[in-house]
Amino acid sequence: MVEQGDAAPLLRWAEGPAVSLPQAPEPQAGGWGRGGSGGARPTAEPPRRREPEEPAAPEVLLQPGRLELGDVEEDQVVAVFVVTFDPRSGNMVEWCLPQDIDLEGVEFKSMASGSHKIQSDFIYFRKGPFFGLACFANMPVESELERGARMKSVGILSPSYTLLYRYMHFLENQVRHQLEMPGHYSHLAAFYEDKKGVLHAGPGRGSSLPPVYWLPSIHRYMYPEMKITHPAGCMSQFIKFFGEQILILWKFALLRKRILIFSPPPVGVVCYRVYCCCCLANVSLPGIGGTIPESKPFFYVNVADIESLEVEVSYVACTTEKIFEEKRELYDVYVDNQNVKTHHDHLQPLLKINSADREKYRRLNEQRQMLLYSQEVEEDYNPCEEDLFVLFFLEQNNRIFQTLLEVSASQDKTLTAEHARGMGLDPQGDRSFLLDLLEAYGIDVMLVIDNPCCP
Repeated sequence: MVEQGDAAPLLRWAEGPAVSLPQAPEPQAGGWGRGGSGGARPTAEPPRRREPEEPAAPEVLLQPGRLELGDVEEDQVVAVFVVTFDPRSGNMVEWCLPQDIDLEGVEFKSMASGSHKIQSDFIYFRKGPFFGLACFANMPVESELERGARMKSVGILSPSYTLLYRYMHFLENQVRHQLEMPGHYSHLAAFYEDKKGVLHAGPGRGSSLPPVYWLPSIHRYMYPEMKITHPAGCMSQFIKFFGEQILILWKFALLRKRILIFSPPPVGVVCYRVYCCCCLANVSLPGIGGTIPESKPFFYVNVADIESLEVEVSYVACTTEKIFEEKRELYDVYVDNQNVKTHHDHLQPLLKINSADREKYRRLNEQRQMLLYSQEVEEDYNPCEEDLFVLFFLEQNNRIFQTLLEVSASQDKTLTAEHARGMGLDPQGDRSFLLDLLEAYGIDVMLVIDNPCCP
């Protein structure tokens, strides 16, 4: 049976189509920020309001997600910007709206280190309380001043990453437009005027939706709240890429460890691995996670983020900068390609795949095959593979914590090997994981499973 939905659209997007000339020039718009070498000036007459291009689905098929914060989720684009690479000055923000917003560091977040080697990319990142999405493109030019290449990124900031996918296609088109016709920003200015949100609502001025830092969080009821967009085949690629090691990542994610994923550009593919990794640790039981730190998706990080990462006790992020591997104080788990490793001695046992892990992986693939078969034989039945993936681990996690809560409420508070097997864990192979789990979540039970290493 031929699997569906595994055509690796991420990789096709990362290479990107060739840059094409826009059909006609457009009037220039104001909003110059942070220097820039474009040479264009704001016109005296304000730009005519034009409807921005509808962010229709690009080649990467994006699925809308749901976020239940109130009855209606509103667009809240708090900034739009253009970043360029200047051969003399390096990365710089050449234009932005609003002009007074703090975009320090965005010039490096939206143009990943090593991007000069690729044609195009997309990048998710964090900037303070906001999330960003930028589309990058690299175009050869016959210019000694630009050293034969023109590189730009066009991006936006929002309080939530759940809506950023809507504008992927728009940003992709705009970065091509900026490469071919630098200094023309009227489409971006009109887009911002149409989509801008309120940054901060003071007392007596009403309130906007709260920023959403980490939707797949044990502090909320996760499903379906946590769903965000992803390209078709994202989860399938994640499973195929890591294989059985997704069970290792699952344990580290559930323990809220600091997970850093390294990969050379393109980084867009790796940002989706961050998201998939976050989906492993959902728990929907009330009363779980009151003492454990909230994990956060940082998506792409670089050396400019070192200071902020130093104070984080839990996160999932990715980087293209190999220097991070040497800075062990910044992470607990380092993922290099398909190699998952940790420098902490007490976490070493979690790197071993045991029989229970293999059984879970077998069941996950069995359910995926059943889903693919259902999609083949029933035209009207089209469940989402993301749902299957998320629910598989949600049910697994709920079963573990339900058992732990029941044992902690019992008179003797004794957790046995039989309990471990009932939770889908290996009594011996997962002993260290269980001890870490009990400590991390502050669950008061006594583990009476013997350690096979001790007489």
